[in-house]
Amino acid sequence: MALDFLKTALVTLLVTLDPPGLAPVFIGLTLGMTRAGKREVALRASVIAFLILAAFALGGRFVLEALGVSIPAFRIAGGLLLFYIAFDMLFALKAERRGEIASHAKAIDHIRNIAAFPLAIPLMAGPGSITATMLLADRASGDWFALAGLLAIVALAMVASFIALLAAERISGLLGTTGSTVLTRMLGVVLAAMAVQFAIDGAAQAWRASVALM
Repeated sequence: MALDFLKTALVTLLVTLDPPGLAPVFIGLTLGMTRAGKREVALRASVIAFLILAAFALGGRFVLEALGVSIPAFRIAGGLLLFYIAFDMLFALKAERRGEIASHAKAIDHIRNIAAFPLAIPLMAGPGSITATMLLADRASGDWFALAGLLAIVALAMVASFIALLAAERISGLLGTTGSTVLTRMLGVVLAAMAVQFAIDGAAQAWRASVALM
């Protein structure tokens, strides 16, 4: 069961983060920077994104309880949000939005803060990855080994994103326009299926809770 959970967590986060999809944005944001500068931006963005996702994994449940939001409701809402992101990926809206966010940030502050915005937030630690992390943390609730494993998976996903950012130019050239499009569509289908499963789990949990109260 623990192994299945870790596999699900890894696939969910990698699909949500879409490291190869970050490559074109990273190239545009770091245009003209030295190799050392690009490495520093990639490292800072990955660390910041990890800290944000880890914080939501550890404290997201308490925030929900303080707001009076039940876990089943969050599961269903999270599933719908992930499905929306999958829809964006399938119809190429995600890449266009990423480009718009990147262009806006570059116009405001150019290079100085691009590691934090838009790379770390919202491209890496965005609504989709935060939602996925909180849903996975809820599944690991009460099991500290599973939660530790989730944090390790988040770190592994950030390492994968860091590597993808460092190899951005090579990845972009290797995949080409057609390859990037096909990969994004495939990841979108996988994420859509996972989003539906999240919503089904939330609905089932809410039904069991309502039946227990009868």
